[in-house]
Amino acid sequence: MRSDKPFLQQLHTITTFVFDVDGVLTDGGVFVSDSGERMRQYNIKDGYALQLAVKCGYRVCAISGAGSESIRIRLNGLGINDVFIGCKDKVATLNDYLSANQIDLQTVMFMGDDIPDLKIMQQVGLPVCPADAVEDIKAISTYISPIAGGKGCVRDVIEKVLKVQGKWLNAEAYSW
Repeated sequence: MRSDKPFLQQLHTITTFVFDVDGVLTDGGVFVSDSGERMRQYNIKDGYALQLAVKCGYRVCAISGAGSESIRIRLNGLGINDVFIGCKDKVATLNDYLSANQIDLQTVMFMGDDIPDLKIMQQVGLPVCPADAVEDIKAISTYISPIAGGKGCVRDVIEKVLKVQGKWLNAEAYSW
């Protein structure tokens, strides 16, 4: 059930960030080497915000339909251990994660960009998307970042939550 509160007010209750990967944490481009290896590019500013959110005590999770182990390697390096790759049913994955960690759905911000994220975004407390999300996702998002996927949109939403909750420029902010 969506809140009628203004966007910034809704940020006060966020405890958990959940992100799609391709098109959110990356720009959606996939480089393919001659050997067939698929590689993604991540934004370092997004990485800074992600590791800071973990240090500040937020739960951070990634749910991706892609099955590349490189996703887990990148996110584990930022302190994110809740990484679900190769997901056929993102809603079931999220529900299992929330149940296992006793997380209230209304305290979850999910950022997605395309149709596979639609159902999950319709369930969470705060659905958000990057500037270049598809129109169906923009239509159900409470907030549309002015920044494209893989270009800092993750930093944008994490920074907003941390600022509203008074955790942005704390002691953890100065160490990487």
